[in-house]
Amino acid sequence: MATTAESREFVDVIAHEMACGVDRAVECWMSQIEQALDDTRLTSLGRLYAVKEVVERYKSMTGKVELEARRA
Repeated sequence: MATTAESREFVDVIAHEMACGVDRAVECWMSQIEQALDDTRLTSLGRLYAVKEVVERYKSMTGKVELEARRA
Protein backbone atom coordinates (compact mmCIF):
# COMPACT_ATOMS: atom_id res chain seq x y z
CA MET A 1 0.00 0.00 0.00
CA ALA A 2 2.81 2.44 0.87
CA THR A 3 4.52 1.73 -2.44
CA THR A 4 1.38 2.68 -4.36
CA ALA A 5 1.07 5.93 -2.43
CA GLU A 6 4.76 6.71 -2.98
CA SER A 7 4.44 5.92 -6.69
CA ARG A 8 1.42 8.20 -6.96
CA GLU A 9 3.26 10.99 -5.15
CA PHE A 10 6.26 10.55 -7.47
CA VAL A 11 4.01 10.74 -10.55
CA ASP A 12 2.32 13.84 -9.16
CA VAL A 13 5.69 15.55 -8.61
CA ILE A 14 6.84 14.72 -12.15
CA ALA A 15 3.52 15.88 -13.65
CA HIS A 16 3.75 19.14 -11.70
CA GLU A 17 7.31 19.76 -12.91
CA MET A 18 6.30 19.07 -16.50
CA ALA A 19 3.34 21.43 -16.24
CA CYS A 20 5.59 24.15 -14.81
CA GLY A 21 8.03 23.67 -17.69
CA VAL A 22 5.26 23.96 -20.26
CA ASP A 23 3.92 27.06 -18.53
CA ARG A 24 7.36 28.70 -18.55
CA ALA A 25 7.83 27.91 -22.24
CA VAL A 26 4.42 29.31 -23.19
CA GLU A 27 5.07 32.45 -21.13
CA CYS A 28 8.40 32.91 -22.91
CA TRP A 29 6.85 32.58 -26.39
CA MET A 30 3.96 34.87 -25.47
CA SER A 31 6.41 37.45 -24.16
CA GLN A 32 8.40 37.29 -27.41
CA ILE A 33 5.21 37.72 -29.44
CA GLU A 34 4.09 40.66 -27.29
CA GLN A 35 7.49 42.31 -27.67
CA ALA A 36 7.31 41.93 -31.45
CA LEU A 37 3.80 43.38 -31.57
CA ASP A 38 4.68 46.29 -29.29
CA ASP A 39 7.91 47.23 -31.09
CA THR A 40 7.22 50.77 -32.33
CA ARG A 41 10.39 50.71 -34.45
CA LEU A 42 8.76 48.15 -36.75
CA THR A 43 6.11 48.65 -39.37
CA SER A 44 2.95 46.55 -39.24
CA LEU A 45 4.52 44.18 -41.75
CA GLY A 46 7.73 44.12 -39.71
CA ARG A 47 5.74 43.14 -36.63
CA LEU A 48 4.07 40.36 -38.56
CA TYR A 49 7.46 39.05 -39.70
CA ALA A 50 8.80 39.27 -36.14
CA VAL A 51 5.90 37.16 -34.85
CA LYS A 52 6.45 34.72 -37.72
CA GLU A 53 10.09 34.37 -36.60
CA VAL A 54 8.92 33.45 -33.09
CA VAL A 55 6.61 30.81 -34.56
CA GLU A 56 9.40 29.45 -36.77
CA ARG A 57 11.77 29.21 -33.75
CA TYR A 58 9.05 27.33 -31.87
CA LYS A 59 8.59 24.92 -34.77
CA SER A 60 12.33 24.40 -35.06
CA MET A 61 12.79 23.78 -31.34
CA THR A 62 9.90 21.32 -31.14
CA GLY A 63 10.63 19.43 -34.34
CA LYS A 64 7.47 20.70 -36.04
CA VAL A 65 9.52 21.82 -39.08
CA GLU A 66 10.52 18.24 -39.83
CA LEU A 67 6.94 17.05 -39.45
CA GLU A 68 5.68 19.67 -41.90
CA ALA A 69 8.41 18.75 -44.38
CA ARG A 70 7.40 15.09 -44.26
CA ARG A 71 3.75 15.96 -44.86
CA ALA A 72 4.54 18.05 -47.93
